[in-house]
Amino acid sequence: MQAYQVKLDAFEGPLDLLLHLINQYEIDIYDIPVAQITEQYMHYIHTMKRLELNIASEYLVMAATLVEIKSQMLLPKPELNEETEEYIEDPREDLMQRLIEYRKYKEAAMQLKLIEKEANQIYTREPVSFDESITPPPQVLQGETSIYDMLAALRKMFERKKWDAPLETKIERSEIPIEQRMDEVLQKVKLAKEGILFDHLFAVPSRSHIVVTFIALLELMKKNQVYCKQEKQLTELYVFSMGE
Repeated sequence: MQAYQVKLDAFEGPLDLLLHLINQYEIDIYDIPVAQITEQYMHYIHTMKRLELNIASEYLVMAATLVEIKSQMLLPKPELNEETEEYIEDPREDLMQRLIEYRKYKEAAMQLKLIEKEANQIYTREPVSFDESITPPPQVLQGETSIYDMLAALRKMFERKKWDAPLETKIERSEIPIEQRMDEVLQKVKLAKEGILFDHLFAVPSRSHIVVTFIALLELMKKNQVYCKQEKQLTELYVFSMGE
């Protein structure tokens, strides 16, 4: 039985994941605790592998780099010779500079995207008289939950439900079209006026069902039909309808 092989375009790269972890755990980018960041990074890699998502090779290269840096940090530091005052380079230096550079360009890209969005809302037209004022419908703001937050929620769900690998050992796989699962998820979310717990969308301990549900949820978010929200970081994830 062959499981789904899925490639997701929502992942922006290993530096993006590392920056997410740095922001999430309020880590000083100039003094990265390599052991902690490596452990958290590997949690995401293992979750992606468990879902048999097609992980880009650069994620695995970064994992190897983190393990190498962690090993170097554990080695005893040689004593400095006061006469030569030889400088010992911090093994984190290269990674730190890459992250700082990536963060700079990411913030610049976000600013340009915001400017573009504002510009698209400005237009001119001929004067028009209105007989009555029109009240615009209330705007529903999409949540700022990232795909990494969703993967973290998925990993916690595995731990809570004790769904140990391999999944599907006693469950026959049934093919579920993405479009069908999107309709099912959307209807379920719409019925939950105050939002539905992320875990409740994954009722079947089948890898194919979990992957299809995960992809369906991402597609619905992409189409602005649903959004995910956390009250604060590392808390329960809820899914809401964007409304009609």
